[in-house]
Amino acid sequence: MPRHPIPALLSAAVLAASAAPAFAGAIFVSNEKDNTVTVLDPATYAVVKTIETGARPRGIVISRDGREVFVCSGDDDRIDVIDTARLEIVRTLDSGPDPELLDVDPKGERIYIANEDDAMVTVMGRADGAVAAEIPVGVEPEGVAISEDSKRIVVTSESTSMAHFIDADSLEVLANVLVDTRPRYARYAPDQKTVWVTSEIGGTVSVIDAETFAPVGRIGFEVAGLRPELIQPVGLRFSRDGKLAFVALGPANRVAVVDTATRAVKDYVLVGQRPWHMDLSADGAKLYVANGLTNDMTVVDVATLTAERSVPVGRLPWGIATMP
Repeated sequence: MPRHPIPALLSAAVLAASAAPAFAGAIFVSNEKDNTVTVLDPATYAVVKTIETGARPRGIVISRDGREVFVCSGDDDRIDVIDTARLEIVRTLDSGPDPELLDVDPKGERIYIANEDDAMVTVMGRADGAVAAEIPVGVEPEGVAISEDSKRIVVTSESTSMAHFIDADSLEVLANVLVDTRPRYARYAPDQKTVWVTSEIGGTVSVIDAETFAPVGRIGFEVAGLRPELIQPVGLRFSRDGKLAFVALGPANRVAVVDTATRAVKDYVLVGQRPWHMDLSADGAKLYVANGLTNDMTVVDVATLTAERSVPVGRLPWGIATMP
């Protein structure tokens, strides 16, 4: 049976008329163990507010209009929606079993949610939470990426080791692309020509042609003095100019910096322990890295590729999203 949203405090009409978002550039960090989201001032990195969420918050994204933050509360099978003007949870959505990551299409109309426990992708309306479809994919879906034109969605499945390409109109799977072991995250390159997929256990990033779905490259990593099994790619972000890709390497305690033109690794930035996910500052000058085992966020200067400071957040920080 289709699921319906839990009664919302914020209707579609109120959403359209809500006040302008506050705290431009504010940083939102999901803390998996604390069941909170930490909100940080981007100028001082001071904590603006700590917002209580459902159990085990992980995936976190901000809508393009900057009005709402969507948080996957996995153990409560729900999405918490934070109003950025009020910095409060104003509604919850019935996501299906164990949501891990999600994304909002650039048009701002739909939410795509990876339900890890039932091998499905839930598609729902952003405004009302009405479920449009539940799409079967591989086992343990996690990463969700949407093309800039909102026409295609890519979902990774950890246990099946695949990237699934989905058509947004028909809501059908167009292709299943085999990648390395335990893919965690997918992202369209800024030019939209390729999709990059991180594989945690495989230790690589697969590059896939966005039109033909053919694999066109594979990037490996090697850090002097570290055993290969400690290099586990998870989160990924591209620089604003598209020239660099940043890859969080988990137990390697580093972020790899990849030249997107040559796909060669040009540097490794030492951060906190067990970096998970990342986001860029509104101007693209800083990279924010959530470090799960040191309960902090590393601020990396993009121009110099140096870690500038560590900022305490909650326990087991997992995801980061920055206000546009």
